Amino acid sequence: MSVSLRYGSIFLLQVIGACLLSTSGAAQPQMPRLPAPPPLRLVSRSERSQLDEARDAKARLHATIALAEDHLMHAENFTEQKKFDEASAEVGSYIGLIGDLRDYISKLNHDKTSTRDICRHLEMDVRPHLPRLAVIRRTTPVSYSLYIKEAEEFIKDTRAEALDSFYGHSVLREPAPAKTPAPVEPSKAPAAADSKDSPQTKHP
Repeated sequence: MSVSLRYGSIFLLQVIGACLLSTSGAAQPQMPRLPAPPPLRLVSRSERSQLDEARDAKARLHATIALAEDHLMHAENFTEQKKFDEASAEVGSYIGLIGDLRDYISKLNHDKTSTRDICRHLEMDVRPHLPRLAVIRRTTPVSYSLYIKEAEEFIKDTRAEALDSFYGHSVLREPAPAKTPAPVEPSKAPAAADSKDSPQTKHP
């Protein structure tokens, strides 16, 4: 057998083997893709120290929103790079910060005007985040996108809670109308005094 014929036979066997492997692989059912693990909603130690240094509620709000927007921006960048694990982790940190701010505001005195202003600014700050999260969700695989949807719902709840806290104390409500007594029917009126006690009765 010539060398060329020998190498030709080897090449033919390799082709046949590759075809058989590909056929057997295609015949095996593919396992369904499991959803990605949910991101951890947490505040890092360094971020916690920054928040604890805030001198008042207004400073706490600004510091939290700044940190949260950094995580949201990183999530957008990782999504564009198809790094969905990293993007999901950034969304988890973003939600962790917003949730921590909600817990902080819930402990404030909501009868104070300053607290109502904090709620109003919180609603205004997170409102632009919803379309950004929607863009991330639309460009994210299904195994990750369900957690982005949960983040959107969390921000919607945050807005509703902030608006309720603001308008619930600032809107003047009309007092309920006073109830007028029902008219007394003539049949139920008290009986007239006895005629002998009437001043018009003449006694002998």
